Amino acid sequence: MHTMLEINNRQSVQQKMELETLLQITQSINNNVSESDLYAMLKFSLRGSFKVKKCAVFVFDEIWECKTIFGNKIIFTADKLDIEILQNITKLTFIKDIEIKDEAYQEYDVVLPIKHKDIILAYIFLTFDMNIPQEDEQIYFIKTLANIVIVAIENKKLIRQQLKQASKEASNQKEMEIAKQVQSLLFPKKLPYTDNLKIKATYFPHALIGGDYYDFIPLEDNNFILCIADVSGKGVPAALLMSNFQASLRTLVRQTQNLSQIITDLNHQIYFNAEGGHFITFLIVLYNEKNKTLHYINAGHNPSFLFDFDTDNVHLLESGTTILGVFSPLPFVEEGIIQNLKNFYLFNYTDGVTETINDKNEQLGSENLLEILKSYQKNDLTEIHENLIDHLNQFKEKQDYVDDITMLSCKVESK
Repeated sequence: MHTMLEINNRQSVQQKMELETLLQITQSINNNVSESDLYAMLKFSLRGSFKVKKCAVFVFDEIWECKTIFGNKIIFTADKLDIEILQNITKLTFIKDIEIKDEAYQEYDVVLPIKHKDIILAYIFLTFDMNIPQEDEQIYFIKTLANIVIVAIENKKLIRQQLKQASKEASNQKEMEIAKQVQSLLFPKKLPYTDNLKIKATYFPHALIGGDYYDFIPLEDNNFILCIADVSGKGVPAALLMSNFQASLRTLVRQTQNLSQIITDLNHQIYFNAEGGHFITFLIVLYNEKNKTLHYINAGHNPSFLFDFDTDNVHLLESGTTILGVFSPLPFVEEGIIQNLKNFYLFNYTDGVTETINDKNEQLGSENLLEILKSYQKNDLTEIHENLIDHLNQFKEKQDYVDDITMLSCKVESK
């Protein structure tokens, strides 16, 4: 029979060993050792100090995985975990009291759930060299030790995820900044503003990178091309697609001024480059100064308004084809022509203007836009755009803009 002194000495040795184990584990965590090293330390601590005969530690890391195991004869893998039953276990439980028949469980005496903030992070299956009651100090210490290790590893995972997310966000931000720079290069740096030809553009992207595009391309003999477009989607893919679109357009314009041919070739490029993932609405206008003729094709874009100052007629530029990038070849292409056009004002825009909504969920619409333009058509272009922005801001009331806002005005006055 052991004397009281022997029992006290043995308890003192046990407590000292437990304290040293905790200190070693804590120092290792502070020294930022790897997760695999922490699992190894947990394994050797359980195996060498606490009369644990068999152990299996299952941890949830996106999926349930067995992180360390020793002493078992039957293969015990994560696919054998019956999570529906185990998730109802909130404290150390004897295996014999669980309704699980798989023989892999029968090698173990108890299962110990490890929780943090009411979330189960791990299940530890244990078999001891002797019968140990549920309230035993060794059970309590094993739970404390396992909790420290598992929670430390969980914190490592969270930090790793946060660093990964931060790196991803930084990478995305860099990509967005590059794409924004690419997009800014698409817009003409300088637009003409002479006695005969005035062009004014206003562009407000809804996000950091918008999907709108406009361009002015001067040609020989004072002729010019004016165009406006809107690509489906936003962000980097939209900006890159629009960049390719502009490069293709400017290349084609150097080869031909046949608008039908330009539209056909552009559609072919978009259809095969975007692979059905994006489409573009597009309106292109070619003005021949000598012939006083305006040619245009509208590819599914909002019809532009053309005010003929000599006849007081208002033309909607509706003729053309369908949106680009959906069909190959295009089902039809119709070129619009307006002749005897000497003095006029042309207003182009994207759907962010007409789709502006107010507190009653009403859209501004093209009819209201036309009425506003009729009031200002002969004003200076900068004044027209400023007045339009004022109208939009008043109309939308407390609502946010729902899309990019692009306005492109052109005024021609012949001597």
